[in-house]
Amino acid sequence: MDLATLIGFLVAVGIIVAAMVTGGGLDAFIDLPSMMVVFGGTFGAVMMNFTLGQFFGAIKVALKALIFKIDKPAELIAQVIEMAKETRTGGLLVLEGKETDNAFLSKGIQMLVDGYEADVISQTLRADMNQAAARHDDGAEIFSKIGDVAPAMGMIGTLVGLILMLGNMSDPKAIGPSMAIALLTTLYGALVANVFAIPIAGKLTLRRNEEVLVQSIIIDAVSGIQEGKNPRVLEELLQTYLPGSKREIEGGDAKAAESTS
Repeated sequence: MDLATLIGFLVAVGIIVAAMVTGGGLDAFIDLPSMMVVFGGTFGAVMMNFTLGQFFGAIKVALKALIFKIDKPAELIAQVIEMAKETRTGGLLVLEGKETDNAFLSKGIQMLVDGYEADVISQTLRADMNQAAARHDDGAEIFSKIGDVAPAMGMIGTLVGLILMLGNMSDPKAIGPSMAIALLTTLYGALVANVFAIPIAGKLTLRRNEEVLVQSIIIDAVSGIQEGKNPRVLEELLQTYLPGSKREIEGGDAKAAESTS
């Protein structure tokens, strides 16, 4: 589980719930018809903008983004450079049966061992990368749309409640409670958008960028290994994917290791 998402969600929800409890209890903030308007109306309206496959697929993408563990670029570079060194002495077949936790890298290695041409490997891996990025983009767009629609549905529910309240002004004592219930839909809409949908959309965009970075490193690494590039040259090429400060640290460590060997 992504700790930043989990901690952030618990903190946000915890503070809001604490404010509700200290303000008089949770019972005043629970209303089934308001929930139906916001949740049902939001999902229905958003679903109209996408196909069923895209809509329900966004849930799977979101779960993967929150649970999936992405490889650290620096560690991945070290791993593929070690493979490059092995192939310089033993050939591509030395990679046969090489175990790695990264399915994308494993696929690239297998294509190398099977003797696919460079263009075929590059095109296949890039197609997989683009499809994965598109799934993340669809998921982020859907959750972003939920963040846009939920507050609007909350306002619609509030207007419905106000209309019903104004249509029955014979009991002045009921105006206050009726107004409170009408405003609950606005609260629900704001909560769905700002505590759930918009943060998930942002996280999916972040995961997409992280995955594209890692997969780009793998594509260049596989291509470099197939071309028989010097591991040192290949490492310098892959280091360009790292931030400047991190690149300098890694480069300094590599030089130190070479001087002691």
